[in-house]
Amino acid sequence: MVDSKTSADFIVSAFYHFCSIKSPSELRKHLLQQVKRFNMKGTILVANEGINGTIAGTRPDTDQFFMQLRADDRFDALQTKESYTAEAPFLRAKVKVKEEIVTLGQPDLDPENQAGTHVRPEDWNALISDPDVILVDTRNDYEVAIGSFEGAQNPNTQSFREFPDYAEHQLAPHKDKKIAMFCTGGIRCEKSTALLKSQGFKDVYHLEGGILNYFEKVPASESRWQGACFVFDERVAVNQDLKPAGFVQCHACRRPLTPDDLMLVSYEPGLSCRYCIETVTDHQRARFAERQKQIQLAKHRGEAHLGDAARSAQAARKSAKYEARLQGTTEARTTKDKS
Repeated sequence: MVDSKTSADFIVSAFYHFCSIKSPSELRKHLLQQVKRFNMKGTILVANEGINGTIAGTRPDTDQFFMQLRADDRFDALQTKESYTAEAPFLRAKVKVKEEIVTLGQPDLDPENQAGTHVRPEDWNALISDPDVILVDTRNDYEVAIGSFEGAQNPNTQSFREFPDYAEHQLAPHKDKKIAMFCTGGIRCEKSTALLKSQGFKDVYHLEGGILNYFEKVPASESRWQGACFVFDERVAVNQDLKPAGFVQCHACRRPLTPDDLMLVSYEPGLSCRYCIETVTDHQRARFAERQKQIQLAKHRGEAHLGDAARSAQAARKSAKYEARLQGTTEARTTKDKS
C-alpha cells in the first residue's frame, strides 16, 4: 500500500476499457489532439474492442485529460491505476490503431461480456490460499523472472500470443478446477479469462486492476507478492511501494537487468546482455551500435535522443545552421558589393 504522492512531478496512468469502437481511426485522431492539448506523453492503443494505454503528465493535465475522455459515454466507467515519478517516463505521445488492444491472436473474443469474475485486491489472498485453486501468471517469462505471487504457474511464454497454446495443453485437463489469473494491470486477464470461459471453464477469476492495484491496496506486511513487477516504461520495474525497483532495461532484447547483470562482460550498453549476447546478429549489433552512438551524442549536447524534445532540438539545430548559412551569404554579398 502506498501513501498519496499527488505532489510528484509526473502521474503515470495505466488504463484500459473494453467497449465497441466503430471507427478506431476517428478515435485515434481525437485522442492524438487531446494528448497534445494536455501535454501527455506515452502510448494509447485503439481497436474495435476498446482502448488501452499508459501515459504520464502533471496532476492538472492528467485530471483534465481523463475528465475529457470520460465525457464520452463509451468511457464514462473507465478507471486508471496511478503511480508517481519525479522524471518523465515517456519521451513522446503515440496513439496507434491495432486489431486488438492486447494481442492474444483471438480478436473474436468478447471480454466486455465474457471475462472471468473480478476479485478485489483485498480478497485476493484468501482466494489464492485455497489449495484447490490453480494460480496462473499470464505475463511473459521475462516479467515473471523478476517477481510473481508465490505458488503461481509460469506459462513460460515469450509473448501473449502463446498463451492460448499453454491453456490448451496445460489448463484444459482442469476445467473442473478454480482458475485464478493475474497480470500487470488487468487487461491481459480480461482476454485470458474470456478465452477460458469460451472453452468451457466455469470457475475463472482474475485480480481486479492487476498487480499494480494489489500493490496500491494491500499492505506490504500482508502481501503474498515476491520480487518486483515489470512495467512498460522507463522505470522498468516497481516495488510494492510503486517506486522504481532498481532494474535497467537491455535496449537490445528489452529484458530487465539487475545491478549484478550490468557487471558481466556480456553486458554492453545498448548492444547486448547475458540474455541476448548469443542471439544478436552482426547486422543487429551494427544497428544497435549506431543507435547507442546517437544516444551518447544527444546526451553530450544535453538533448533527448527520442521524442518531442529531440525533434524540437533537431529543428532548432537545423534552423541555426540555416540562419548561419544565410548570414554567411549576406556577409559575402555585402563584402562583394563594397569591393
